Amino acid sequence: MKVVTSVLNGFRSFVVQLPRLHKILLLLAALILSGALVSPSSSAPERIRKSIELPLSLSDAEAAQALPAPEVLVAAGQDAEPEHEQSYIVRKGDTLSKIFEVFRIPQATMYKLLEADLDVLALDTIRPGHRLEFDFNDKQLLTRFTFKSGLTYKVVFSREKVGSFEVKEHIAKGQWRREVFAGEVHGSFHLSAKKAGTTLAEAYSITTLLKERVKFRRDARAGDKFQVVVSRQYVKDQPTGNSKVEGFRYQGKTRTLSAFLFNESYYDEKGRSLEKAFQRIPLKKRYRISSSFNPRRRHPITKKIRPHNGTDFPLRIGTPVLSAGDGVVSRVIRHRYAGLYIEIKHGYKYRTRYLHLSKALVRKGQKVSRGQRIALSGNSGRSTGPHLHYEFHINNRPVNPMTAKIPVVKTIASSKKGAFRQQVARQSKLMQQLQAEQAVARVAENDAP
Repeated sequence: MKVVTSVLNGFRSFVVQLPRLHKILLLLAALILSGALVSPSSSAPERIRKSIELPLSLSDAEAAQALPAPEVLVAAGQDAEPEHEQSYIVRKGDTLSKIFEVFRIPQATMYKLLEADLDVLALDTIRPGHRLEFDFNDKQLLTRFTFKSGLTYKVVFSREKVGSFEVKEHIAKGQWRREVFAGEVHGSFHLSAKKAGTTLAEAYSITTLLKERVKFRRDARAGDKFQVVVSRQYVKDQPTGNSKVEGFRYQGKTRTLSAFLFNESYYDEKGRSLEKAFQRIPLKKRYRISSSFNPRRRHPITKKIRPHNGTDFPLRIGTPVLSAGDGVVSRVIRHRYAGLYIEIKHGYKYRTRYLHLSKALVRKGQKVSRGQRIALSGNSGRSTGPHLHYEFHINNRPVNPMTAKIPVVKTIASSKKGAFRQQVARQSKLMQQLQAEQAVARVAENDAP
């Protein structure tokens, strides 16, 4: 008995000296071994959860910092996913570094992914609900990493022989379905539009588009009528959450107005543009371009084809950077390679990015106007010298901001006015039909006993 006690005391002293992580692993191994010895074999349950239960003595925070195994669910009667193919659904509080630690992926590999992501900057958008997929080889080396956001967007990182990663962006087109809604204002316009069938995002896009012509909070009156034509995206009959307002008409007691989407720009019923033009250069004056937009640029070091999705302007640190157009700041992020950068959304279609900044003068969620100072240029991140890297995206695709067709015209070209009138007539007919149907339904409801 003394010998056993001496051995136990010696083992206890050895465990006390171990690092915290080793203690947790040792306890997990003991729990798993005891379960294997005690638990009888049983038939497969309806769903098999492949996970490791942490000891109850640990707090939730400690358990999260330990080694929470990624959850893998498989159907009954099937084998669990092979170790070289695993997936993870991002949860609240997760960061990329924490997730990679769970999968025992070296930090150096994560940095290589971030370096490849410099052309896309998708990994900065990770949030709860996004799906991450990992492919490992027999040596548990990450060979492929996939980031999925919703049903239509994914980015695939594939390991190359030299150890770096190649990145490819995939955007599914899906199917667009047109829907028509009509209603009356009772209370706020946004809630009235939502009651009629639109989403709040669609209602806000309407008020943002028409903010220069009408102040809905001030001018809307109870009983004002409106009709909306919306296109919504579906993938295999599942809504993706992406939509765009194609037509809108408001018949109010104080004013009447309309908006129609034509050739990816909005116009009123007479064909006058409702969108403000962008400025091509986000600076007070024109500066020399040191590196132009080039989707087929050959990297000067690796000699591989790596796209240059923006335009570079060599600037002194501290030069004011301006917003290229009206919009809302969607990101203010400090990136290992892109440095401090800002992204602005200009409606559903346009985005601009400003990289390698020294100071941000705006915050996420802030509304900005064309020509407003948003930052000071710098040399942050991986940069060969002080400069501004400027990107312009149309429908999630980078384009050359110096030559791309961006909203600059105020009216529709004469050659396209006929097509525009036909489109307005079709959408107006849909609106009128729906409103007439609703009027008949209201009369029938009032006449009902």
